[in-house]
Amino acid sequence: GAHGRRAVRAQSQRAAAGAERSCVVKHLAIAGMGTALPAHSIGIDESLVYAAKAFEAKGEQERQLRLLYKMTGVQRRHTCVLNAPEGQPDRQPFFPEPNGAMRQGPSIRARMEKYENDSLPLALEASRKALDQSGIGPLSITHLVTVSCSGFAAPGVDIGLIKGLGLPFTCQRTHVGFMGCHGALNGLRVARGFIESDPNARVLLCAVELCSLHYHYGWNPEQIVANALFADGSAAIVACAANGSGDEWAIRGTGSCLVPESEDAMTWRIGNNGFIMSLSSRVPELIGSHLRPWMEGWLQQNKLTLGDIKSWAVHPGGPRILGSVVKALDLAKDAVDVSREVLRDHGNMSSPTILFILNRLRESSAPRPCVALGFGPGLMAEATLFV
Repeated sequence: GAHGRRAVRAQSQRAAAGAERSCVVKHLAIAGMGTALPAHSIGIDESLVYAAKAFEAKGEQERQLRLLYKMTGVQRRHTCVLNAPEGQPDRQPFFPEPNGAMRQGPSIRARMEKYENDSLPLALEASRKALDQSGIGPLSITHLVTVSCSGFAAPGVDIGLIKGLGLPFTCQRTHVGFMGCHGALNGLRVARGFIESDPNARVLLCAVELCSLHYHYGWNPEQIVANALFADGSAAIVACAANGSGDEWAIRGTGSCLVPESEDAMTWRIGNNGFIMSLSSRVPELIGSHLRPWMEGWLQQNKLTLGDIKSWAVHPGGPRILGSVVKALDLAKDAVDVSREVLRDHGNMSSPTILFILNRLRESSAPRPCVALGFGPGLMAEATLFV
């Protein structure tokens, strides 16, 4: 009768409500962050001395070098290729002056051996800091995501982290490789997938790069810019499901955009003497033409507008890229000040750089929503929305 129908309807409503509750997505939240840098660093003046020797620059070329290095906005970089503190008599670079068989610098094999030796200690330091800050013990980590594009070795950093940190041997590994400056954002997307599919997951993400291993010899304007920008470092995040308090930095969404007809604008290939990065002068123009329409559409999917975004973590591929983002999105000039500061203090460390910026923003309690944005070969734009 009517009573039975009402009871069935009420039961159906309760079941529907229960199903809706069970489908509530648990967002990824940052529980802890850590960063690490090589022990030794190099300032712009010393960098220019090495560059003049590596490029065998003389006269007008030396003047161009000084101008290019100053235009990068980089004052100091940490690097694994120096074996003693600045000013010490035994300070020797990994890269000898070009002569004879060393006209193009060390072989790719020698550079990869250096990567294998020096990448793990940095990754361990950053990961330990992230674990300590999170309060999550190593044995509770269920997934490990590693990110790197500056070297290859197997077993690699992932196995080294499992053994060095005391992670469970059953920890599930994923490596995000050769994706360039936005690689950490790709890694965060992977971590987000693990946590949203299993709210009990505890993910350690670690990005480590030794970009300075790919220092190039010989006069080539594109490689000169790369030599002036790139540096070494590592950054890590421990992530878990958000507790709903609103205090945590949580990911609400991620997005990607392949810029049409841009495959030659940014490339990253393996040469006989290091990895070869090329950056076309068209990149700022491409960002100016395509970034805003995509960003507005992506934010609209998350029920936001550009005006709603309170802070920005833009990967500083270089000062012109930062400038083109500010112009394309009509941002206040100081919107990317933290990105400029990280570029000034540490150079472009490729994938860890965006995490260094996020770490500074998080430590200063920067307002949210926050968009993290990076660019890589493709030309590809990757974004992550934190709330």
